[in-house]
Amino acid sequence: MASEEPVYIAGAYEHPTREAPDKSTMQLHAEVAKGALEDAGLEKDDVDAYFTAGVPEHGSGLSPLVAADYLGLDPSYADTTDYGGSSYVSHVGHAASAIRDGKCDVALITLAGRPRSRGQATGSGVRDLQTVQDSFERVYGVTNVTMYGMAAQRHMHEHGTTSEQLAEIRAAASHHAQYNEHAMFQEPVSVEDVLESRVVADPLHLLDCCVISDGGGALLVVSDDVRSKLNRSCVEVLGHGEAVGHHDAGRIDLSKTAADQSGARAFEEAGLGPEHIDYASIYDSFTITVLEALEDLGFCAKGEGGEFVEGGTLRAPDGELPFNTDGGGLCSNHPANRGGMTKVIEAVRQLRGEANDEVQVDADIALAHGTGGSIATRHGAATLVLGGEDR
Repeated sequence: MASEEPVYIAGAYEHPTREAPDKSTMQLHAEVAKGALEDAGLEKDDVDAYFTAGVPEHGSGLSPLVAADYLGLDPSYADTTDYGGSSYVSHVGHAASAIRDGKCDVALITLAGRPRSRGQATGSGVRDLQTVQDSFERVYGVTNVTMYGMAAQRHMHEHGTTSEQLAEIRAAASHHAQYNEHAMFQEPVSVEDVLESRVVADPLHLLDCCVISDGGGALLVVSDDVRSKLNRSCVEVLGHGEAVGHHDAGRIDLSKTAADQSGARAFEEAGLGPEHIDYASIYDSFTITVLEALEDLGFCAKGEGGEFVEGGTLRAPDGELPFNTDGGGLCSNHPANRGGMTKVIEAVRQLRGEANDEVQVDADIALAHGTGGSIATRHGAATLVLGGEDR
């Protein structure tokens, strides 16, 4: 168990829009920052650290400078770690470390983007990998969905996983989304519905893929001293872990992810294990992303993920491991194609008792896990273990 000063998530806000043609990305950053500050009961001038990634959206590498300027922040500490979709899970851990090191007391983390308004569609376009490997990958017309299709195909080959089992994940997410008024897709779907949707990258069907949405979210991470002055239920950061997965010079295993390392590190820091988790927010860019993460985080053995998700395991409130009770990226929101932020936000809601009534879990300990990049090439994994104050 880590002995350092307690650190808390005091504010969390998810932008309600899923399509914002009349707003700029920086406006969205400002709106989510304002929402998180109001949620925590803090003011902009209280913020002394700032975390973000992917600003501007097409990249200059000056993320904290551009966004802090627009938001009118004067931080003494800034971080623009970019693990793709898992960045914001990482940022919570980095903020906790910075607070414990005495670098800051109130860390603001913001995400915003507008891929839906820009007309991006599932599986469209060659993925801009921006790496030294470009010449070896781009020439083959690689897209994100085809890379995840390869991972799913390999998992099926190695472990006998079926399309029906992957479809159970989307069905569970859609069951939760029906209670979320802001979800992009609120209509529940069955396993059969998923299998009847068109194939986009064999074996993945359209309903195995996440939504593409505008919007964003924000979090406020604070010191124990700041938390003591707030009239707000907060969530303690108990453990954090990160890892990088890549080709490993050709020895890549497409049936596993770096979650096996990030999860182990987060559990060790928290002094807890998978058996202690009451609720899990699992990055769901595709159904196979969830399946592999569940195995690698230790909720079941490698190769047993398909059987694990059957029979309502992931459904709230009574499943063995309720997950993504807002509908997740598969049904509700995947803002800016970086869904780690919403994973933390819904975990905070669950631990505060503020999730939608029909899917509220009796949760004392929650896990939020992000996967960024592509599990079939190179990716970041980040895991948080969070605790409610009344546990």
